[in-house]
This record gives sequence, structure tokens and C-alpha cells, in this order.
Amino acid sequence: MEKEAKIYVAGHRGLVGSAIIKNLQARGYSNFVTRTHKELDLTNSVDVANFFDKEKPDYVFLAAAKVGGIVANNTYRADFIHDNLMIQNNVIHQSYVHKVKKMMFLGSTCIYPKLCQQPMKEDYLLTDTLEYTNEPYAIAKIAGIKMCESYNLQYKTNFISVMPTNLYGPNDNFDLEKSHVLPALIRKMHLGKALENNDWETIRKDLNNLPIEGVDGGASENAIYSILDKYGIQKKENTVHLEIWGSGKPMREFLWSEDMADACVFLMEKRNFEDCYDTTTKEIRNTHINIGTGIDISIRDLALLIKENIGFEGKLFFNIDKPDGTMKKLTDPSKLHALGWKHTVELKEGVTRIYDWYTK
Repeated sequence: MEKEAKIYVAGHRGLVGSAIIKNLQARGYSNFVTRTHKELDLTNSVDVANFFDKEKPDYVFLAAAKVGGIVANNTYRADFIHDNLMIQNNVIHQSYVHKVKKMMFLGSTCIYPKLCQQPMKEDYLLTDTLEYTNEPYAIAKIAGIKMCESYNLQYKTNFISVMPTNLYGPNDNFDLEKSHVLPALIRKMHLGKALENNDWETIRKDLNNLPIEGVDGGASENAIYSILDKYGIQKKENTVHLEIWGSGKPMREFLWSEDMADACVFLMEKRNFEDCYDTTTKEIRNTHINIGTGIDISIRDLALLIKENIGFEGKLFFNIDKPDGTMKKLTDPSKLHALGWKHTVELKEGVTRIYDWYTK
């Protein structure tokens, strides 16, 4: 990419997009075009076409998506498949129409089968049944990969796809209804620690910054107790009990978002679509690239790591009546490693960083 090129980062305020812009700026790029969701609804095909007509970006990072944890994915199934398909269709198609030099589509490792062989290689895509709770989201992301491949093959575009593992970092989503497991545990234990210390100033400050179902720091103690209890933070006598969905046995891999952004920019600078597959084969498939650490941890051990880091002294309750999701999801990042990139932030350091970011 040329340093003066116009770069559109879709989703620039989110966990992924904000990290990509920060990384690009550090590398000397400065000509960005961005729009908030209020300024541009990416599910609206007319608005997206008008935006591309006006701005004519040279490069596009498609980091905008409707995302959430297991609760949100399973509850808002129609929203997750509809909104993500619409966003992808509009941005990918307009990138073709307006002759974007290169576009990167960001997906997720939930594209792989529920009982996928471990660690998950790119070639394992579409080899078995998806995990049920996030099937609509996964299907949308698989469609995005195939759309990029298809446009490349038919129209000679240069669209590449990357599949990051579970991400966490600055600008993460800490909404307890919609967040992923790591930021949810961070916030729940932060609130749990404040509750066990009767630190109502911290609790009210947290709820003022991010109300839970409309309950903010100005609510009564009873209202706050009630909403915390609903989300598994309950004080019994002098001990705070914190509920975590599932058995705690599922294994998950976590990648610091700024590491992920570095991998994305690395690939945009050094790889083209034609570099992502064997040119001697007749059937071109699985051209996406995994972005991960190749290291996983159980949800139970993750909770204990966060518990120690925050200093929460309460009890953890793993609710086995709630779904576990896929038992193991470990990426094989060997394709990316072979290109010369590897993560730098290990999980213990990352948890310290994200809790420091959240409290500030």
C-alpha cells in the first residue's frame, strides 16, 4: 500500500477497526476515510454505493460486523445473519464496482465445524456441521470468504480474507448481554470485587459509564442488586458468588487486538490473493488465512487468571445448565507464521493491559 493512498476502515470505532487505524498510523499512513454507524448504515446498499461514489477509497479493511457472545448469537439469530450478509454484500460489491486496489475481509474462526479436527487448519472449512449457537453468524462469514474468492476469480479483484481467533483489547465490548467471554468476565469480576468491598462509588461509576438494561448509577441499591443478580453477580451474606455459563471446560484461544491489527496490515502490505492458494490446482478454495496464537486455555483457567489479576475473592459458580458451545477451538496459524508474522502479547500480560484500560 502506498503511504498516501486513501484507506477506508469500516468499523473504525470498534475493537478491530480502531486497532487497525492505530497500527496504520504508526506505519506512516494518514489518509483515512471513516464513517460512524450513524453517518453510514452499511446494510443500506444505496447509501454504501453513494459513499463509494463520493470517497473512492484505494484500500478497504472490512472490520465492521454485528458481533456478540454466545447469548447474543443464540438470541438474535436473524439479526446476526441478515446484518452481516448485508454489510458484506454491500462493501465487497462496491469495492469491485469502484476498482478498489485491495480489500481485506475479516471473519472469525467460528466458521470451522463444531467438532473440527484440532488445531484448525484453513483446509478444514466446510468439512462438518457448525456449532448451533453461532451458526447464523458463521454462515454469514463463510459467505464473505466465498464472495471474496468468487469476485477474485470472476472479476480479477484482489480481495483477501483473514479469520482471527477470539480477540480482546482496547475498545472491547463490555455490555454484559452482548459481550464475549473475556471482557464479560473482566467486568463481572470488577463489579463483584466492588460489591464484596461495599464500594458503591465504583459500582455507580461503572453503571453510569455503561448502564445494564437501562439501570445506571443513579438507580436504587435494590435495583442495582437486582440487575447484578440477573447477570450472575450475587451477594450472599458476606460472599459474592459469580455465575459463569457452562462447565468451564471448553478451551479457547485469545489474541490481543493490536497484535491482530498488526497481522492484518502486514498481510495487506505483503500478500495478494494470488499468493493465498496453489496456482496449479483447478479448484481454488480456502484462501483465507488464520490469525491466532496457537495457544489455548480453559474457560475455568481463564476465569481464575482474571480473578487473580483483579483481586476478586468471591466464589465462581459454573452453571452446567447453560451451553458450553464448542469444546475446543484452536487455530493453526502456521500459514501466517510461515510468512514471517507471530503474536507478541501473551494472555497474562494482555489481561493486565485490558483491565487497566477498562478501569481508566
